[in-house]
Amino acid sequence: MSHLTYSSESGVGIIEFNSPPANSYGIVFMRELDAAIYAAEKDANCRVVVVRSAVPGFFCGGADIKLFAENAPRDNIDMITFAHEALSRMAKSEKMYIAEIAGHALGGGLEIALACDLRLAAAGKYRLGLPEVSLGLLPGNGGTQRLTALVGVGKALELMTLGVRLLPEEALALGLINRVFGETQLRAQTMAIADALSNSATLAVGKIKRSVYDGYYGSMAAGLAVERHNIGILFETADAREGFAAFAQRRKPTFSGK
Repeated sequence: MSHLTYSSESGVGIIEFNSPPANSYGIVFMRELDAAIYAAEKDANCRVVVVRSAVPGFFCGGADIKLFAENAPRDNIDMITFAHEALSRMAKSEKMYIAEIAGHALGGGLEIALACDLRLAAAGKYRLGLPEVSLGLLPGNGGTQRLTALVGVGKALELMTLGVRLLPEEALALGLINRVFGETQLRAQTMAIADALSNSATLAVGKIKRSVYDGYYGSMAAGLAVERHNIGILFETADAREGFAAFAQRRKPTFSGK
């Protein structure tokens, strides 16, 4: 069963998640996402890529915690490494990637959106955040690096250490989201922006993107390496085991700091 699809029309590539109920991911989902990114990069007719969801209420709910809990720590690190490589391919591309968000984007789901170049959202009561601390973990798919670059050190630390879940308008005010549209307007507005980029001087757009990223994110590779190292340590802790157990049992975790 496929967890997502890739298609292209009129210069715009579409990566659409479709893994009910929450588009939660494991290594298979990540491999499919990587393949879709590769397809978009090799598609000569694709000049802009929109990443969106076909599942109502969710952009992506993040990693499948049950799978994380069942995996050996080494297997989880392998998936983190794979995800880093896939999402970094989006950032390194000279094609623009747009996240179209109309539902919950939490944990690794938000980190996928953070790896996109623009984030457009629907107004609503859903939440965006990196709440991995509630599992005794840290955001391991680039969130510690990309969120900090967008909102600054102090606010990023607040959001991640407290596990804050933001409404779309709150995320807009922090610069986490580029624009918020009415729920019924999001799809059309996203495609209008994608079409405008697709029909612009795409070579110049690509070089603008690369100039910004190569200058601002010069140490991204080093930062991601630190993130992988630290989450590897956390996967081995009693707190992480407690976090997984509490999640499965739908109770508040009791952490020991060990």
